[in-house]
Amino acid sequence: MNDIDAPLPPDALGHQVSEVFDLIGALYRRGLRKLEQGEEVEGVSVGVRSVLVLLHRYGPMTVPQMARLMTLTRQFVQRMTNDAVARGWAEAIPNPAHQRSSLIRITAEGEAVITAILAREHALNRQVGGDLTGSELQACARVLKEMLKTFDHVDPD
Repeated sequence: MNDIDAPLPPDALGHQVSEVFDLIGALYRRGLRKLEQGEEVEGVSVGVRSVLVLLHRYGPMTVPQMARLMTLTRQFVQRMTNDAVARGWAEAIPNPAHQRSSLIRITAEGEAVITAILAREHALNRQVGGDLTGSELQACARVLKEMLKTFDHVDPD
C-alpha cells in the first residue's frame, strides 16, 4: 500500500471531503440547469421529477414513504405530489393497508414524462469525458455513500 492508498488522517479527510461537497453542489446546480433547458419536459421541477422517479422505479407509494426515501419533509413531498397530480402525472388511489394515507400511482402521462427526462439525462451522462473506468465510478459511489452515512441520523422534519 502506498501513501495514496492509506486512509487519511481526520484533518486531511475533512478538507478533501469539503472539496467533494463543493463539487457536488456545483454539479447538481449546473446539471439541473442543463436538464431543464429541453422542451419536451419543460416545467417539471426537481421535486416533481423526484416523485415521478420514485413512482416509476418502485410503483405506488404513500407520501410518507417517499419522504423517508428522499430524506425530505412530508410537507414538501406532499406539495410536489399535489403538483404531479394536478398535472395529470400521478393519481391517488386507495391504500388497503391504511385508510388515511392514500397510495400515489404514476399515470401513463407521468410515465411518458419521466421516461423522456431519464432518456435525456442518460444522453447527457453518456457525454461525460475523462475516460472514466468502472472502478473509478465504483470508488466515487463508495465515497459518496460513506459521506451520506454521516447524515443518517438527520431528521428532515
